[in-house]
Amino acid sequence: MPGRDRRAVRVDAAPGRPSFADSGPTVVVVGGGIAGLAAATLLAERGARVVLYERERHLGGRVGGWPTRLADGSAATMTRGFHAFFRQYYNLRGLLRRVDPRGAALVGLPDYPLWHADGHRDGFAGLPAAVPWNALGFLARSPTFRWRDLRSVDSRAALRLLDVSVPRTYHELDHLDAADYLARLRFPEAAHALAFEVFSRSFFAHPSRMSAAELVTMFHIYFLGSGEGLLFDVAADPFPHGLWDPLGRRLVDLGAAVRTGTGVTRVARGGRRRFTVHTADGAVDADAVVLAADVPGLRRVVAASPELGGPDWRADIARLETAPPFLVSRYWLDRPVAPDRPGFVGTSGHGALDNISVLDHYEHEARAWAARTGGAVVELHGYSLPSDVDEADARKRLLERLHEVYPETKAARIVDERHELRADCPLFPPGGFARRPAVVTPEPFLVLAGDLARIDLPVALMERAATTGFAAANHLLGRWGVAGTPLWSVPTTGRVPLLRAVARKWGRDPVPPGRR
Repeated sequence: MPGRDRRAVRVDAAPGRPSFADSGPTVVVVGGGIAGLAAATLLAERGARVVLYERERHLGGRVGGWPTRLADGSAATMTRGFHAFFRQYYNLRGLLRRVDPRGAALVGLPDYPLWHADGHRDGFAGLPAAVPWNALGFLARSPTFRWRDLRSVDSRAALRLLDVSVPRTYHELDHLDAADYLARLRFPEAAHALAFEVFSRSFFAHPSRMSAAELVTMFHIYFLGSGEGLLFDVAADPFPHGLWDPLGRRLVDLGAAVRTGTGVTRVARGGRRRFTVHTADGAVDADAVVLAADVPGLRRVVAASPELGGPDWRADIARLETAPPFLVSRYWLDRPVAPDRPGFVGTSGHGALDNISVLDHYEHEARAWAARTGGAVVELHGYSLPSDVDEADARKRLLERLHEVYPETKAARIVDERHELRADCPLFPPGGFARRPAVVTPEPFLVLAGDLARIDLPVALMERAATTGFAAANHLLGRWGVAGTPLWSVPTTGRVPLLRAVARKWGRDPVPPGRR
């Protein structure tokens, strides 16, 4: 078992020989994020000749990092922000175990607190791991979910949360947006903001632009479907140091070529092998290609490669959307925050501020800087910003909200700061599931990977990236008669048969298809 949940679902790869007997086929992997690293690692382990291209100069994609020099002369690592490594991220953790078999690269946070501007606070520490006791324990102690408020909840609509089934839930609820779904549940306002909107915005989009099916499935993954508990781990070192640089070295040790700072411009059929992959530095012939780029990169490569796929598939790729911009602001301050501040807190009702991380409470590099200077390293996230956002104004507003939530920071001097405004995360809009491109494409030896790709398992975010990366490699290996690796997920249906039966009998769709 990949964790402690005995109900975790295993999906076996097609059987085959353990590896390529002689020189394996050449596979080009386009993209060095989590999905590309997962695909490249498995293919190289089986003896394929892997060439991985990453347009950035670092690996890890949206979880990558790069060196910077602070105003006080300190060397530091900047990233694109906080990432939670939940314990049900079985496939991602399987990838990381290749270079961190004892799990030292990740460290657990004691709680996942959620704070609302009106004073409501919730957390998940100390709750049972088993369903439904985790939910009942949360309700029993939560100041947000008051029992008398639950009388207003549309219980028949809420029962659908207990009857999740992937992919059926997408076919039933994808026509509805998450904001409408939440409104029809009639949860108390503070509970709505904390338990649902905070989660939905972790997908970088406002609930009005997110599929209700994605939200309900996410709630299953993180709350009602997993037996791994409600807490998560974080990286003990900056992402490159403990995760991606070791994986890159492992790939090189396996004989792979890892070419960072080199983007792929197009993929053509033919040449000395099935495909010719073109970059600014030249071209390489490939027996197979894994497209593991982000949404803008994938659209760009496919648009420049008119021979690939059919018109419907190409239209689906062109139709992919990115979520609204998000801002990460990191500050190196000259004094500490209050000692009881959590390493991470999700916020609601504080304007554009969605969460605060105190990196020196868990990350070694930040902790060493804080210990040496007497300061603190604080990071702010603002998701789902307007498309025409003024970055300077957004930075100012996030900082003002930090001072509101952690008043002691108002007196701190900023030693240095870094900001990342990006808009390259996939959007999962209502009605998008049916046209979401899958791992398998119309080209027999061309596959997709990434959190933008459809895979009919309850996985999300970094875990969807790792899962689709392994699935892409499994598909290619299966075509060559080589065994792949099992995939794991939380249960694909609700955990408790009795509750599923009640939900099936008494639950109802908040809005039936065609009646929005």
